[in-house]
Amino acid sequence: MPPLNATSLPSLAGTVSVPTYDRSRLRTGIVHLGVGAFHRSHQAMYLDRLLERGGAEEWAICGVGVLPSDRRMAEVMAAQDGLYTLVVKHADGSLDARVVGSVVEYLLAPDDPDAVVEKMAAETTRIVSLTVTEGGYNTDPVTGEFDAGDPGVVHDLQLGAAPATSFGLVVEALVRRRERGLPPFTVVSCDNIQHNGDVARHSFAAFAALRDPDLGAWVDREVPFPNSMVDRITPATTDDDRAETARRFGVEDAWPVVCEPFTQWVVEDRFGLGRPPLEDAGVQVVEDVDPYERMKLRLLNAGHQGLAYLGRLAGYRLVHDAAQDPLFRRFLLGYMEEEATPTLRPVPGIDLDEYRRSLIDRFSNPHIRDTLARLAFDGSERLPKWLLPVVRDNLAAGGEVRRSAAVVAGWARYSEGVDEDGQPIEVADRRRDTLAASARRQRQDPLAFIADRELFGDLVDDERFTTPYLEALTSLHERGARATLDTLVAQLAGA
Repeated sequence: MPPLNATSLPSLAGTVSVPTYDRSRLRTGIVHLGVGAFHRSHQAMYLDRLLERGGAEEWAICGVGVLPSDRRMAEVMAAQDGLYTLVVKHADGSLDARVVGSVVEYLLAPDDPDAVVEKMAAETTRIVSLTVTEGGYNTDPVTGEFDAGDPGVVHDLQLGAAPATSFGLVVEALVRRRERGLPPFTVVSCDNIQHNGDVARHSFAAFAALRDPDLGAWVDREVPFPNSMVDRITPATTDDDRAETARRFGVEDAWPVVCEPFTQWVVEDRFGLGRPPLEDAGVQVVEDVDPYERMKLRLLNAGHQGLAYLGRLAGYRLVHDAAQDPLFRRFLLGYMEEEATPTLRPVPGIDLDEYRRSLIDRFSNPHIRDTLARLAFDGSERLPKWLLPVVRDNLAAGGEVRRSAAVVAGWARYSEGVDEDGQPIEVADRRRDTLAASARRQRQDPLAFIADRELFGDLVDDERFTTPYLEALTSLHERGARATLDTLVAQLAGA
């Protein structure tokens, strides 16, 4: 079969859904930094929906790879003319496939950073969007302060340096627009961070202020940074996914994307230079995204953290296997109902009982084959942003924290780097060495792990948290994850 590209696209129409719009007529109005699986299953999919409806031709996407590790994506996108197959896997085993055509250009910043800057500085670019991961905003997980000592930041602040970070690239583009009398583009974060637009504003303005305090104030004042909430479970693509895409749909795609059926994007209507009619593609455009993002981050993402560490310690490797276990289902639903939900604001148009049940069903989809290792990646960036706010809000209100404490204890036990059978655990975290050192000390000093105030703040000083945390950690060491959860669920059921 021929490889996927613009030439072969017409021949695929009989086996897979393909764009019917004329891609040659598209113009890029969006530059996206960080083209990974999630962006291609989510934002690019929504733009493809819009284009398929007709119109919005000025809102196609130029993708940008910021890191040297993005070179493979650049090669695939060039060979396939920006096309890729999006395969939706339903719980009953059925598949839907669509070739997405909304990405029409791709630039690799390490090869030509000036081309990336000029693309963003061009008058036609009205939105710059980001999926640079939770850690990509370079902020302290407790204080939220921008890390001016980061090596990439230090490099980009040197006079005459070619920008190598998202901060350097975006701010230099804003500088050039300002010098040319062009209004700033809107920066849209699509990362899983509460108030992601506010976080992005703080980080980019802080970087700009290091270049020039007046520039920092201008970025903070003039550049729109709407908050958004994004949701679609999208595991990493495997060789099996490539083979299945070829076998089932006759598409030879070097990097297809697989995902669940559910998708949600909620974004605040704060765009300085206009926006595509996103609501026509199913996006919820709202005045305040906070209730939606709290719901998603504290229920779905924090729930994922519970599965990631405790599930792995209990012997599971795949998300659906842990989520189908009745013990884990009871534990997760208890966390969602008794700990996370009391910290939420009312969410317009959402039935929270139905939403919680749907999360368990989504986690349990056996055909997604998402890994616990993916959920556990970079816990030091994720757990403080997703779970610890639930803990702090409940402590302030006198609420329940025992399940949350067990999840943190699971992370601490996981960070020892060995499971209950003595097999190694590959801890993938930017702070891995620091976490491992603290975890190794905790059998002698049980509070060593949460004594890291950069991650946990003053939680180590609050007995309402440390007491259930120590109970869970001791039980994990002595009895294992499954027995620990079994006892905890039984205790809380009878409370």
